[in-house]
Amino acid sequence: MGKSFRDKGARRERELVNLHRATGVKAERFPLSGAANYQGNGADIDVYASSPEAPAFVCEAKARGNGEGFVTLERWLAANDALFLIRDRAQPLVVLPWDRWVELVKRGAA
Repeated sequence: MGKSFRDKGARRERELVNLHRATGVKAERFPLSGAANYQGNGADIDVYASSPEAPAFVCEAKARGNGEGFVTLERWLAANDALFLIRDRAQPLVVLPWDRWVELVKRGAA
């Protein structure tokens, strides 16, 4: 991975941490992000959705300038509150718009 890609990823991760902090939810970016096996995993961000003392949600961040791979998800989500992605023999995935995510984590932290 080139330096510009690493810089873009780090910038987006910091942006997500700052967005969480602006809503009053504790979040931290992992040192070296996915490059180091920090705290036993290679994820990008810890979000303390329940409280600053509770175990964190271990989160991954993906950014695409042209929306490649996201456009279909956005179309399926439309104006709904959540999108469930279900694959055979796997746990469902949940896609939420930012405002719904904030509502959930702030409710959990309250």
